[in-house]
Amino acid sequence: MSAQLLSPQQPPPTRAELPPLAKGPVFTIAGLVAAAHLAFSSFGGFWIDEAYMLAAGKYHPDWGYVDQPPLAPLIAAAMDWLAPGMMPVLRLPAVLATAAIVVLTALLAREFGGDRRAQALAGAAGATGLWTALVGHWVTPYTFEPLLWLALTWCLVRWVRLRDLGRPDDRLLLLFGVLLGINMQMKFQVAILCVALLVSVLLVGPRDILRRPMFWGGVGIAALIALPTVLWQAFNGWPQLQMGAIVAAESPMLSGGRSGTAVSLVLYAGVAGVALFLVGLWRLMRSPELRSYRFFAVTTVLLYVFFVATAARPYYLIGLYGVSLAAGAVAFQRRRESRRTRFGWTAWPAFALSAAAAGYMLFASTAMSSMFGVPAADSLARDSAAAYAALPPEQQQRTAILADSYVVASMVEVGRAQHELPEVYSPHRGYGYFPPPTEQIETVLLVGDPTALRTRFSDVRQVGGGQIPIWLCTGKLAAWTEIWPEVKSL
Repeated sequence: MSAQLLSPQQPPPTRAELPPLAKGPVFTIAGLVAAAHLAFSSFGGFWIDEAYMLAAGKYHPDWGYVDQPPLAPLIAAAMDWLAPGMMPVLRLPAVLATAAIVVLTALLAREFGGDRRAQALAGAAGATGLWTALVGHWVTPYTFEPLLWLALTWCLVRWVRLRDLGRPDDRLLLLFGVLLGINMQMKFQVAILCVALLVSVLLVGPRDILRRPMFWGGVGIAALIALPTVLWQAFNGWPQLQMGAIVAAESPMLSGGRSGTAVSLVLYAGVAGVALFLVGLWRLMRSPELRSYRFFAVTTVLLYVFFVATAARPYYLIGLYGVSLAAGAVAFQRRRESRRTRFGWTAWPAFALSAAAAGYMLFASTAMSSMFGVPAADSLARDSAAAYAALPPEQQQRTAILADSYVVASMVEVGRAQHELPEVYSPHRGYGYFPPPTEQIETVLLVGDPTALRTRFSDVRQVGGGQIPIWLCTGKLAAWTEIWPEVKSL
């Protein structure tokens, strides 16, 4: 790949008018993505975090949670309220968000001067990212976050383009603030993005954005929108800050440690996406045509280094792919316009492979969720209900379900819609910050590992369950106000 491709010597002049929007190909790709994810949303069952979102939003609505803000749980609860038990309806917002990634990535290419073909290529790369294909129909914070980050970057890209034309539209900075506030209600990682953006702007510009009154007005709007969940964190001792160490500890198991994270942060862009991402990142850093957008390249590098150093989740960079994908698509357009390429046909096999890899990930998501899906939730709830029904009526009134992890607690709790069960508790992760059992609860049906309660109850014996055993714990040896702080764990 020549240096001419990556840094054209004679960039075309900035165009006052945007190229026509490639409505046909872009919306066709987005429609195919939506149709595929909607079709697969009926299969499998709840993913682990999806069940957690539904249980938290439906049974424990609050201004915040230990490990995420409240927006994703509220979305899950709202969709379940509209159509209880209907997985395609529950997952519809996630499907639409995934399809919208295609459109926003294409719009970013258009802002960079991309023609219809470049917009279509950028949108197709956004559609075939491996992580996007895997999680694109799950109702989880990390499904919605890439779209929200893309929307933030589109606001900044458009503002910079109009500023360079001498007609800045500072209303975009207010919109940036609104979107930032919504981001803060979805996932707190956007705060790290903002720090990286600020450092990048101070290093390479455009520094004048920091002198715009509407920029600070947008910051104020974002703070106002985020205030409830920030206050929840403050009142509960900032548990989100403790999650960083937990994420790092889980990294070797989930992503192969720092080395696995370093590779996955790039490879999750997909087959064609990796090429466009790397070319676009280089072009953002080196091309005179995109000099005003160099801060996005610096931001991407800073975040990449930070996420690898902290052994973060390997999908934390997904929301920034769109800018580099768009810049990469326009880089190939410039090459095509200069008639310096003989290999334009290679794009189609690359995107065919990218689509095949994305399709495999979509299929894999169904297999993964089947392991933890509706059958698993229904089985746990059914076994728990059977153990509860076997108790004498007077004992049932003083009995609660207690799960050894938030995963098991979520699965049991989402099964309450079909089975008669008492309140469900767990000392683990977010469940540990929900109200603990009242002192009226003297008996516990523990689902999972009973180790933590063996010294807190005089009698612990197995009474049911399949792969996950159920234990009846009687003879409570201390008050819950003493037990709960001792067993509570992130």
